[in-house]
Amino acid sequence: MNVLVIGSGGREHCLIWKIAQSPDVENIYCAGGNAGIAQLAEIIPPPVGPDFFALVNFAKKEAIDLTVVGPENPLAEGIVDIFDGEGLAVFGPSQQAAQIESSKVFAKEIMLEAGIPTGWAEIFTSSNEAISYLKSLKPPYVIKADGLAAGKGVIIAHSFEEAKAQVEANLERLVFGEASRKILIEEFLSGEEVSLLAFIDGENVVPMVPSQDHKPVYDGDTGPNTGGMGAYSTTPLITRSLNSQIIQSVLVPAVRELRKRGIEYRGVLYAGVIITEDGPKALEFNCRFGDPETQVILPRLQTDLVEVLVATVEERLYEVALEWHPESAVCVIAASGGYPGPYEKGKPIHGLEKIPQEGRAFVFHAGTKVEGDKIVTNGGRVLGLTTLGATLREAIDRNYELLRNIHFDKMHFRTDIGHKALRRLGEP
Repeated sequence: MNVLVIGSGGREHCLIWKIAQSPDVENIYCAGGNAGIAQLAEIIPPPVGPDFFALVNFAKKEAIDLTVVGPENPLAEGIVDIFDGEGLAVFGPSQQAAQIESSKVFAKEIMLEAGIPTGWAEIFTSSNEAISYLKSLKPPYVIKADGLAAGKGVIIAHSFEEAKAQVEANLERLVFGEASRKILIEEFLSGEEVSLLAFIDGENVVPMVPSQDHKPVYDGDTGPNTGGMGAYSTTPLITRSLNSQIIQSVLVPAVRELRKRGIEYRGVLYAGVIITEDGPKALEFNCRFGDPETQVILPRLQTDLVEVLVATVEERLYEVALEWHPESAVCVIAASGGYPGPYEKGKPIHGLEKIPQEGRAFVFHAGTKVEGDKIVTNGGRVLGLTTLGATLREAIDRNYELLRNIHFDKMHFRTDIGHKALRRLGEP
């Protein structure tokens, strides 16, 4: 098989790393790429805007058997519809189905219509009306931009003044562009968040192992939200019965509601769920593999990923039974100084050669590129170090021990990835 992957982050590096393990795969191409991906795949130019016909032509010329779309933006712009229309096999949801991530309003409507447990929400396009509504509430306030905002569109404000400023930033200054033209003010739900991803072929729901990520930039879940500073799987928060409850109360009803609306969902459906005192409640849906959740999920997958992707596209997931390694996985993100705010690029990365390549430690590149004979930084989230361990503690300790070998100017990372889980396990 010839496979094309679209994207340039750590998620795509992990996908390509896993795809390369399939005996059925001969050639891998990547539209986008980074320094790590370039070691496994032939890099081609990334898609520019919603005009995907250059990729269609490439797929036809190179006899691509399967295209895998990593990021949400091309999905929201309709790349799957274009590939489908040209008779090309592509993994990912249609533009209509991708609204479950590209529009927070659409996602909330799906949740409410399907009877999925979730918090209340009000929708606003006027800052005056939104601020007036805020006055009737007590902090903390949850402000969400309706559209795609690279994981940074959800703000939890702890004062009225902060919430007011966020409303004005969205609706008056359009801080996230078109994504900010509409906002949701939602109920603040207290509890721990969990990510549960599943393969969906339009009808069948095949869940992956649960994981937990860390969105705030600093230790102790402080500071602004990022695209994700780390993740871990397994998680002691999610028992087998709770996992089944989330599948049946969140994922299955969402797919059923989409079908009821005439929307067939094929690809990965990601449910962000918070475990409250009243049980699990849905916070959001994403229409693709998570980042950095993918980097702790796929290293645990024993089943040939390509077989699963093809079965999803061909609507025969009923034939698939996923098998998982029992080990825990932890991913810690090394980020550029200043991220998620302004940051510099082009910093040489040192120490990558010191990470052992024995199958239980992996460096997934995100914001990197080759410059001369060096690998340098080229983004906010630069690298994700994933380690496996017989226990979560072993995986965490090994990760931070190995991470000391990697450095670049102003590199920063959280030092407490997975510590909530350790406390739940009663470990210091």
